[in-house]
Amino acid sequence: MTVDVLGLGEPMVEFSQIPGEPGRYLHGFGGDTMNAVIAAARQGARTGYVTRLGADEFGQQLLDLWRREAVDATGVAIDAEAPTAVYFITHSPSGHVFTYRRAGSAASRLTPEGLPLDVIASARFLHVSGISQAISASACDAVFAAIDHGRSNGVRISYDSNLRLKLWPLARARAIVLATIPLVDCFLPSLDDVQSLSGLSAPDAIFDWALSHGARSVALKLGPAGVLVGDASFREHIPACRVDVVDASGAGDCFAGALLARLAAGDPLTQAARYANAAAALNCTGYGAVAPLPRPEAVLALLSRSGAA
Repeated sequence: MTVDVLGLGEPMVEFSQIPGEPGRYLHGFGGDTMNAVIAAARQGARTGYVTRLGADEFGQQLLDLWRREAVDATGVAIDAEAPTAVYFITHSPSGHVFTYRRAGSAASRLTPEGLPLDVIASARFLHVSGISQAISASACDAVFAAIDHGRSNGVRISYDSNLRLKLWPLARARAIVLATIPLVDCFLPSLDDVQSLSGLSAPDAIFDWALSHGARSVALKLGPAGVLVGDASFREHIPACRVDVVDASGAGDCFAGALLARLAAGDPLTQAARYANAAAALNCTGYGAVAPLPRPEAVLALLSRSGAA
């Protein structure tokens, strides 16, 4: 089966604290590349996922989720010796606090040898992230092997650096990200990620930094300031859409999935980024990583209200 957008990474079960109710949590799902793939699926793209799940109830819940969301699980392996990862979101005066139970997870046991090469070769886009490179050395190797196999079969690669310094030291993260950027077609970092990686602060300087390290095209996510998108020949700032924000977690993943869905549908980069920018804004109007991922009718309505349709 050919898919438009194939993700590779670590899916997790999510427990998100209900604000103002410390003892109550919403049960959901998360994981950066998985969120992106479901976002792409909700925009109408054919999607699939590559990972390892534990032979446990949480793994089954993820398989059930992908079945409901029309995400092909041919590339998913079951690991009887490791658990499916779990994380918790709580709230503090400074914002969200993420607590992970992912050490030794099934997904962290991804290896180059275990990759479903035929599944990777059949994709139009392969989406990977820095988190998948950070969870273990073998998973990092698997990401590079998947990129190499995809490129050799004409698959376009997208990459979100998604820097998480609780998972690895900055020096290693910088080295791995800089080794990955020249291998990908679409580099999708957030501003704070690249501020840490580059030591720069201004978006245009960071955009130049990404190009100087081999990025072919860049969508620099600026949070409430929107996105700066382009390549060596042009760049355009797309302002954020105005919405009532309740939870921004997962917005960058939603942007990536919506962008790839529209690129796969044939949109030029700027048009795809404008659509993805609106989708990410809508994602901030609900709680959790997956539940608020929008459908096309809502995205198009927001674009119309914003005068950007």
